[in-house]
Amino acid sequence: MYSRFVEQRVRESLADTRVVLICGPRQSGKTTLARQIAADKIPYFTFDDPATLKSATDDPIGFVRLLDRAVIDEVHRVPEVILAIKLSVDSDTGAGRFLLTGSANLLKLSSLADSLTGRMGIIRLLPLSQAELHGNRPSFLERAFAGELPNSVSPVIGQDLTEIVLTGGYPEVLNRSKWHRRHSWHLDYIETTIQRDVSDIAKIEKMNVMPKLIRILAEHSGQLINYSNVGDSLDLSHVTTQKYAGVFENLFLIHNLQPWYTNKLKRLIKTPKLHFLDSGLLAALKDISPENLILERRLFGPLLESFVFGEILKLASWSEDRFIFSHYRDKEQNEVDIVMEDRRGRIVGIEVKASATVSRKDFSGLRKLAAASGSKFVLGLVLHDHDKILPFGDKFIAAPISTLWS
Repeated sequence: MYSRFVEQRVRESLADTRVVLICGPRQSGKTTLARQIAADKIPYFTFDDPATLKSATDDPIGFVRLLDRAVIDEVHRVPEVILAIKLSVDSDTGAGRFLLTGSANLLKLSSLADSLTGRMGIIRLLPLSQAELHGNRPSFLERAFAGELPNSVSPVIGQDLTEIVLTGGYPEVLNRSKWHRRHSWHLDYIETTIQRDVSDIAKIEKMNVMPKLIRILAEHSGQLINYSNVGDSLDLSHVTTQKYAGVFENLFLIHNLQPWYTNKLKRLIKTPKLHFLDSGLLAALKDISPENLILERRLFGPLLESFVFGEILKLASWSEDRFIFSHYRDKEQNEVDIVMEDRRGRIVGIEVKASATVSRKDFSGLRKLAAASGSKFVLGLVLHDHDKILPFGDKFIAAPISTLWS
């Protein structure tokens, strides 16, 4: 069993907050972590159990009324329970009363958005990070925002990096050594998620388009996303396409990375960029295998960019700081894949390259971002498939991808 670095945040939250929610995609390890924290001291209920689900659905207030403390797994399946929990924790305001897990983003479900405001701590748990797999808590974000060179102990490059990206971070996949078995698990996961969870959180009139939609979205990962164009191939309107894609975002499968902007610049592109939050899942949806990448290396770039974005989100999930993530692109096609901003307003830019070679030209977008950010700009990094850390002038560095977990 791998140590999850958010565990400390969960325990700290339970010590001073009435309700704590661990949210993230199915099979990311939420249940394992919640049960580990609860041990035998707190009653455990899961709405994946039909009898428990029926009991809570039939009488949510009665289900909660007799609970002093409890772990409730997959709470999004019975939204009415959230309102019952609100009533309970308003009458008894003790800390750590309910530890919830959910495979849907409760804050984006309109019926629940305000129910537990001020009463609930929210902690995201994504699939395993490379840092957790290596048992090494890295200092990448802290060093980046201090303007320092990242650590690089054992660089991972070439075929080893490719295998990591194609595998992704779902714990179940890591138990399968053969590529086709990993591929099969990812496809079964998508099918089950669509059949089981989509209807729990949204009213979808055309369920038959959802498998097609997620495959089309996979082809756009790492790119600016135009939902009108996506919807055209499915005979869906822009509004419907965006709504249906929003369901996948609420299930923590994809993420719309919003554009960075400043009033100083008028020629910025204001279109979001799409990412899948697990590169292994993305590779399976695009039917990319190690053999494919030998023949068509260009396929690796979008996978690698989404992999890096996912790893950075994981690093942020256990950080004590809060970050805003965005992307930068102007109408002259200068771009920065990931723009990070901390609570102090400091800015770090990251460009992701699948090649082993980096030139000054690869920093053009970062230099534009630096000029637009002024004194707030701390560091510009090009992360790529190489084993050396190389300076490219003041505040600009090329570094191995594996510095993310070194």
